[in-house]
Amino acid sequence: MKRFTWTFVHTLLAAALLLAFVPAAQAANVFPSTINLPDGWRPEGITNGSGTSFYVGSLANGAIYRGDLRTGDGEVLFPGVSGRAVTGLYVDQRSNYLFAAGAFTGMAFVFDAETGAELASYQLATSSPTFVNDVVVTRDAAFFTDSNQAVLYRLPLGPGGALPAPAAIEQIPLSGDFVFVPGAFNTNGIEATPDGKSLLIVHSARGELYLVNKETGVATLVDLGGSSLTNGDGLRFAGEMLYVVRNQLNLVEEVRLSPDLTHGEVIRSITNPGFDVPTTLAAFGSRLYAVNARFTTSPTPTTTYTAVGFPLVP
Repeated sequence: MKRFTWTFVHTLLAAALLLAFVPAAQAANVFPSTINLPDGWRPEGITNGSGTSFYVGSLANGAIYRGDLRTGDGEVLFPGVSGRAVTGLYVDQRSNYLFAAGAFTGMAFVFDAETGAELASYQLATSSPTFVNDVVVTRDAAFFTDSNQAVLYRLPLGPGGALPAPAAIEQIPLSGDFVFVPGAFNTNGIEATPDGKSLLIVHSARGELYLVNKETGVATLVDLGGSSLTNGDGLRFAGEMLYVVRNQLNLVEEVRLSPDLTHGEVIRSITNPGFDVPTTLAAFGSRLYAVNARFTTSPTPTTTYTAVGFPLVP
């Protein structure tokens, strides 16, 4: 009888362990690895919203698409406007405002991330050429890069992320170690440091990463030990690592930074058969999502576009 009892107990324990692992295995398979975007969309920026929602902007007309990472389904949230374009995106979780960089328009746009209503637009650039490329939101401001100007644009935010008047826009000249290359694509992706006190930007043409004082614009070159980030595009922290998209190279670099953020090491180059000129990243749980801009493919109304999900741990 005793032998039977322990056998029975062992059977129950084995069954319990099996049931514990089943949901985890199912969860790993719930989120699709490839998410289809609307044909002809011409995506460039991707960001997370609340829950499992994500947003992708359009270079074709500044439209905004909202989807669900769990199901892959989605819908057009904002239909776009002729003559516009949208690149980098960022959702401020406090207000549920979606900030969008306006590319060659030199503008920034703000939408209600739930309804898609356009809440505000700001003319950031006051000289040309301009390409307002990416955006990140900190507790006190939204910061935008301009790939054709040696500046950052600062949009100060009030309590709870309240939007400012247009006159509040600030231009912060980049200085220090930052090198501007006329005629090239300069500053591209931007990310806030984990403590929110500083910014990181990548220089596409020079392949350099800079730590930037968000008040003064003084940039310190991050020593990557000889590694280059040419074609650097979107930046995103996930866990303790910084991930850098290298668009035309179809790579995402995993960078470990020193505690003071002045040194770094590229510890892994991530490739994926689904990459087709990825540009920016969103992070959710243990996965990253890269949106494929397909810049080497001539865009048509029927050109297909996707976002690709992949695990942080290989």
